[in-house]
Amino acid sequence: MDDKTRTELEAAAFRALVKHLRDRADVQNIDLMNLAGFCRNCLSKWYRAAAEEKGIAMTYDDAREIVYGMSYEDWKAKHQTETTADKIDKFNAVNPGH
Repeated sequence: MDDKTRTELEAAAFRALVKHLRDRADVQNIDLMNLAGFCRNCLSKWYRAAAEEKGIAMTYDDAREIVYGMSYEDWKAKHQTETTADKIDKFNAVNPGH
Protein backbone atom coordinates (compact mmCIF):
# COMPACT_ATOMS: atom_id res chain seq x y z
CA MET A 1 0.00 0.00 0.00
CA ASP A 2 1.36 3.41 -0.90
CA ASP A 3 1.69 6.21 1.66
CA LYS A 4 -1.11 8.33 0.16
CA THR A 5 -3.61 5.47 0.35
CA ARG A 6 -2.52 4.58 3.89
CA THR A 7 -2.96 8.21 4.98
CA GLU A 8 -6.41 8.35 3.37
CA LEU A 9 -7.47 5.16 5.16
CA GLU A 10 -6.11 6.43 8.48
CA ALA A 11 -7.96 9.72 8.01
CA ALA A 12 -11.20 7.84 7.26
CA ALA A 13 -10.72 5.70 10.37
CA PHE A 14 -10.10 8.84 12.45
CA ARG A 15 -13.25 10.48 11.11
CA ALA A 16 -15.23 7.33 11.91
CA LEU A 17 -13.83 7.27 15.47
CA VAL A 18 -14.67 10.93 16.03
CA LYS A 19 -18.20 10.41 14.68
CA HIS A 20 -18.64 7.38 16.92
CA LEU A 21 -17.51 9.34 19.99
CA ARG A 22 -19.85 12.20 19.09
CA ASP A 23 -22.75 9.77 18.61
CA ARG A 24 -21.97 8.11 21.95
CA ALA A 25 -22.01 11.20 24.15
CA ASP A 26 -23.55 8.94 26.81
CA VAL A 27 -20.12 7.37 27.28
CA GLN A 28 -18.21 9.59 29.66
CA ASN A 29 -14.50 10.33 29.31
CA ILE A 30 -13.74 8.64 32.62
CA ASP A 31 -15.37 5.46 31.28
CA LEU A 32 -13.16 5.62 28.18
CA MET A 33 -10.06 6.21 30.32
CA ASN A 34 -10.91 3.32 32.63
CA LEU A 35 -11.55 0.91 29.76
CA ALA A 36 -9.20 2.03 27.01
CA GLY A 37 -6.66 4.35 28.61
CA PHE A 38 -7.60 7.31 26.41
CA CYS A 39 -10.54 9.68 25.99
CA ARG A 40 -11.77 12.52 23.83
CA ASN A 41 -9.35 14.91 25.54
CA CYS A 42 -6.42 12.61 24.77
CA LEU A 43 -7.49 12.44 21.14
CA SER A 44 -7.68 16.24 21.10
CA LYS A 45 -4.13 16.49 22.49
CA TRP A 46 -2.84 14.05 19.86
CA TYR A 47 -4.59 16.03 17.13
CA ARG A 48 -3.04 19.27 18.34
CA ALA A 49 0.41 17.67 18.58
CA ALA A 50 0.09 16.41 14.99
CA ALA A 51 -0.88 19.91 13.84
CA GLU A 52 2.09 21.43 15.64
CA GLU A 53 4.44 18.88 14.04
CA LYS A 54 3.25 20.24 10.69
CA GLY A 55 3.79 23.84 11.83
CA ILE A 56 0.06 24.52 12.18
CA ALA A 57 -0.83 26.68 15.17
CA MET A 58 -3.74 25.21 17.08
CA THR A 59 -4.97 25.66 20.61
CA TYR A 60 -6.11 22.80 22.80
CA ASP A 61 -9.60 24.31 22.72
CA ASP A 62 -9.53 24.33 18.90
CA ALA A 63 -8.54 20.67 18.85
CA ARG A 64 -11.24 19.80 21.39
CA GLU A 65 -13.86 21.48 19.24
CA ILE A 66 -12.79 19.31 16.30
CA VAL A 67 -13.15 16.14 18.38
CA TYR A 68 -16.25 17.09 20.38
CA GLY A 69 -18.04 18.83 17.51
CA MET A 70 -18.72 21.80 19.77
CA SER A 71 -16.88 23.71 22.47
CA TYR A 72 -15.80 21.61 25.42
CA GLU A 73 -17.85 23.82 27.74
CA ASP A 74 -20.97 23.23 25.65
CA TRP A 75 -20.33 19.47 25.56
CA LYS A 76 -19.88 19.33 29.34
CA ALA A 77 -23.08 21.28 29.92
CA LYS A 78 -25.01 19.08 27.52
CA HIS A 79 -23.55 15.61 28.15
CA GLN A 80 -21.26 15.32 31.15
CA THR A 81 -22.72 13.61 34.16
CA GLU A 82 -21.57 13.40 37.75
CA THR A 83 -19.09 10.59 38.19
CA THR A 84 -19.03 8.04 40.98
CA ALA A 85 -16.39 7.42 43.61
CA ASP A 86 -15.94 3.91 42.19
CA LYS A 87 -15.07 5.29 38.75
CA ILE A 88 -12.61 7.77 40.26
CA ASP A 89 -10.98 5.00 42.32
CA LYS A 90 -10.65 2.82 39.21
CA PHE A 91 -9.24 5.75 37.24
CA ASN A 92 -6.61 6.38 39.92
CA ALA A 93 -5.71 2.68 40.05
CA VAL A 94 -5.45 2.28 36.26
CA ASN A 95 -3.79 5.65 35.63
CA PRO A 96 -1.35 6.25 38.50
CA GLY A 97 0.14 9.73 38.47
CA HIS A 98 -2.26 10.96 35.78
